Amino acid sequence: MNEIEDEAGWDVEPGDEIEPLVQAVGRMLRVFRELAGMRVADLAEAMRYGEDMIRKIERGVRIPRPEFLDRVDQLLNAQGNLRAFMEDMQKARYPKKVRELKEMEDRAVEMLLYSNHNIHGLLQTPEYMQALFDIRQPPYPQDVVDRDVAARIARKSVFDRSPEPALCFIQEQVTLERPIGGKAVLRRQLEHLLEVGRLRNVALQVMPTDCEEHAGMNGLIEVLKFSDGTAIGRSDGAFNGRPVSNPRDLRVLELRYGMMRAQALTPRESLAFIEQALGAL
Repeated sequence: MNEIEDEAGWDVEPGDEIEPLVQAVGRMLRVFRELAGMRVADLAEAMRYGEDMIRKIERGVRIPRPEFLDRVDQLLNAQGNLRAFMEDMQKARYPKKVRELKEMEDRAVEMLLYSNHNIHGLLQTPEYMQALFDIRQPPYPQDVVDRDVAARIARKSVFDRSPEPALCFIQEQVTLERPIGGKAVLRRQLEHLLEVGRLRNVALQVMPTDCEEHAGMNGLIEVLKFSDGTAIGRSDGAFNGRPVSNPRDLRVLELRYGMMRAQALTPRESLAFIEQALGAL
């Protein structure tokens, strides 16, 4: 398969609410192709894609990359009508659950995040992400890995927002020591943690393994708070892992998180700990 064809996009998830929009873009592509007097084979050759890929995009079962829409808009003289959907198709590339999570993260004014097995997704370097997805069992197809890595990278736009959200991270000590992807990957990951941990809107804390009291033994905790006073949270060990939004349940998660912040190293001590871990590599 042509390398460029491999990068055409990803299949639409059945039942995804984005499906009608992808189908509409596909129909529009077909209209402009026919107006240009081109067969599928002609467009495929001009774009260096396989004919089957072009047909999938026109049927709305394949999500075109923004780069594809940009090029084909010029080729078919679509006057920006195809290019207008580039941002929508960029979002559509990612799995539904990731799009929903990113939308909430983009609205949040404060996030309380605790990760106990891996570095939190918002803190991961692309190399660390790739290594994490590579060791999944059973192995994921490479196109799925590429999509998941790209989706996770897209979520990191939360650091570029203005006004800045307040971001609180608690990381288990072991997540800073397990060499996922090898020592070189871990070294760059720790360097990145130091960069992020010094941002004025970020509080990064390390939970030492030898801490005798730990309010987060039930696992992952995430609480996202919004400007209208509402919030949503979840924890592996509470409410059957379901997202919760009522004040009573949220209070339970915030209480646990508050206790953990008091038990963990302070942000300054945590940065010093990370520097020490980096020096030991």
